[in-house]
Amino acid sequence: MNSMIVIAAIALLVLLFLKVPVFVSVLSASAIYFLGNPSINATVFAQQTLAGAQGLSLLAIPFFVMAGVFMNYTGVTRRIMECCNVLTSRMPGGLAQVNILLSTLMGGLSGSSLADAAMECKMLVPSMEAEGYSKPFSTVITAASGMVVPLIPPGTGLIIYACITNISVGKLFVAGIGPGLVLSVTLMIFTHFLSKKRGYLPHRTTKIPVSEKWTAIKPAILPMLLPIIIIGGVRIGIFTATEAGTIAIVYSLLLGILYHEMKVSDFFKGCKETVTTTASIMLIVAAASCFSWILTKEQIPQTLAAWMTSAISNKFIFLIICNIFLIIVGMFIEGNASMIVLAPLLHPVAVAFGIDPIHFAMVYIFNCTIGAFTPPMGTLMFVTCGVTGCRTKEFIKEAIPFYILFTIDMLVLTYCPPLTTFLVDLVY
Repeated sequence: MNSMIVIAAIALLVLLFLKVPVFVSVLSASAIYFLGNPSINATVFAQQTLAGAQGLSLLAIPFFVMAGVFMNYTGVTRRIMECCNVLTSRMPGGLAQVNILLSTLMGGLSGSSLADAAMECKMLVPSMEAEGYSKPFSTVITAASGMVVPLIPPGTGLIIYACITNISVGKLFVAGIGPGLVLSVTLMIFTHFLSKKRGYLPHRTTKIPVSEKWTAIKPAILPMLLPIIIIGGVRIGIFTATEAGTIAIVYSLLLGILYHEMKVSDFFKGCKETVTTTASIMLIVAAASCFSWILTKEQIPQTLAAWMTSAISNKFIFLIICNIFLIIVGMFIEGNASMIVLAPLLHPVAVAFGIDPIHFAMVYIFNCTIGAFTPPMGTLMFVTCGVTGCRTKEFIKEAIPFYILFTIDMLVLTYCPPLTTFLVDLVY
């Protein structure tokens, strides 16, 4: 193995731990490798970096980001929240249940866990505190519900992983539904019992008339049809997963016209938000492409796969080692950053063990979401605490029961492949 790849890898890890922007860290490590290997033409560095941002499937990222941003300006979020409020108002911990259900439904629209968590912190946490919920509990439940979003299509993490490993984006969209629903349902059940224990009573005790339920559900029907339109259209062959993003944009704009809530100024604000969000993602993907080329040239994935298949006796042990390793990595490094570095390494090993690549992708992404919830560097923890003003120490103490729940969910997802593959096999 070339010694420069070791130096580049060490530099990458040091820069990431120092919280240098991900794309700068990856490009710096790649530059170190090329500078240390004068025999390799330096133009390859630029070629591979630019080529990484030119994949056709990557067009799905700006399209779905824009659709999610426009949904917030068209009043869709408020309508779905009112629907969730009516559906969960008779459950213990009613507003906490609204938080979880809103993230599950909005996951199919926004695709970003951080954006979803920040939005719900502003919209729901003040109401929860007014109803008697503690600030740490309100913050933790918001961060925990945000973990559902990356699993529900069209999460940007699904698109990035698919592009890095050359897996069908459409299949990953379908595969994410099962794990997303499992996490949502188990989180709601757990919150039910935890709320009863703490005395967080239902928002309403009287029976809700059918007419009131329908009044709340009716405005949310059209927005909630979007994930069905996306997955159905891709499967039938009307459009590709990339083209589905443009359908989502048009659909969100039509909702804006229908609801008369989106102004011209909101349209330009949405375009600006889309550009800044997309630019940050694409810079990371472009940098990752160059580093992936270096790993492939040095045959790191092949060497690692050969070593692990000879050292580990079966795929079940490999999966549990991966779970532990990815959670530890996720405690220090942001999910997309770890995905860029580790997915090209672990994906071939999983395939060598005979693990379904779609199943392994969902296991990987779920571990990344747990890492985002976990100190010391969890992005969901920092975003929610920053918005609500909750102290990190109080967040961690309140989150301990949730870590136990997520560990159980992780093991179920890891060792029950049909949760991810059943729908894919059924649809495809």
